[in-house]
Amino acid sequence: MEASDQSASARRGDRGALAAALRASRDDTLARFADYRRACPTLRIPVHETLNPPLWELGHVGWFQAWWTLRNPHFLKGVCADPDVARTPPLRANADALYDSSRVPHASRPTLPLPDADATLDDLARQLDAVLSLLADVPDDGDDALYFFRLSLLHEDMHHEAALYMAQQLDIAVDDPRWQPAVAGARDTLSLPAARHQLGSSGHGFAFDNELSAHAVSVPALDIDSAAVSWRDYLPFVDAGGYDDPRWWSSEGWRWRTAQRRTQPRYLRRAGSDWERCIYGRWQALDADTAACHLSAYEAEAWCHWAGRRLPTEAEWEYAALSSALTAADRFRWGAVWEWTASDFLPYPGFAPHPYRDYSAPWFGDRRVLRGASFMTQPRMRDPRYRNFFRPDRDDVPAGFRSCTLD
Repeated sequence: MEASDQSASARRGDRGALAAALRASRDDTLARFADYRRACPTLRIPVHETLNPPLWELGHVGWFQAWWTLRNPHFLKGVCADPDVARTPPLRANADALYDSSRVPHASRPTLPLPDADATLDDLARQLDAVLSLLADVPDDGDDALYFFRLSLLHEDMHHEAALYMAQQLDIAVDDPRWQPAVAGARDTLSLPAARHQLGSSGHGFAFDNELSAHAVSVPALDIDSAAVSWRDYLPFVDAGGYDDPRWWSSEGWRWRTAQRRTQPRYLRRAGSDWERCIYGRWQALDADTAACHLSAYEAEAWCHWAGRRLPTEAEWEYAALSSALTAADRFRWGAVWEWTASDFLPYPGFAPHPYRDYSAPWFGDRRVLRGASFMTQPRMRDPRYRNFFRPDRDDVPAGFRSCTLD
């Protein structure tokens, strides 16, 4: 099934499609946990702000799914559900004190008295069986009844991607060919006319709260890359001393580069006159045609400044991705890396939070929007209207960028 079909099925499919997706998502969650267990039998990893303990991650995805479906008396109400309604007891008595990410601080997670791996795996098996039994009896004629099943599916898919880029950070081998770096494709220029674009999601199916309140925006005429910037495009900036020249960096970016002592992109090293790239702990010759990846927004902006380009806004990105003005030959290619935009993560006009209150609202104004998807993203998550968001200094996530000509 194509990625677009999998995304549509996850957001708008029936109970049967959703049940199959929940099983597939859990299979991948367990496969990544097995990778961690092989590489690190104790499951103890370094304490870092971008890392969660593998056992906590595993328990959390099951807890989240049960919290919003099995234990939620309002689960059939969808976005109208009361987020604070009293929940039924968890399968494990102290699960809420262990796995509730809204109440368990990140810094405390490495020291929590978590159940061991076998007990956690047993919890997850029982939890998923119960969720699938519940789903089998849910009405199949409306989005509200399926909302929390879809939310928990995509939440688990997000954590699977996080498990992959944490594996990259920890040098843990991942051999599954589905999650390897992707070729960016030829980077041509697409010329688009000025237009009124309907920004955001509307209509039937699931949408995250920050995608909603679709509204018309004016997008100026623009020339935008047809694909993400590749290493072939990016490395001349490095070779020209771009990391040592403050002219190309914003003041925030130069402070980041100086603090990080960064002289080249993360996970790259020189091998004589060539470059090598570390992929899940293994150094190999760099394929220059793969998309430049694990770049901060500051690095993306510095390259653009050096090249006389700029990052697109998220409205420009979405307009180009969905534009009917493009022919098949002039295709907007995306999905190799998450792509930084010039837009801060802010609510659309008329924003109303969904019951999972901590998903969007706490991060408005503190993050930068990324669009698209990466080679680590589950196909079900790949939607052109999806808004990812991270701090601009993050280079552990599989992020790159595309550029536009200056106005």
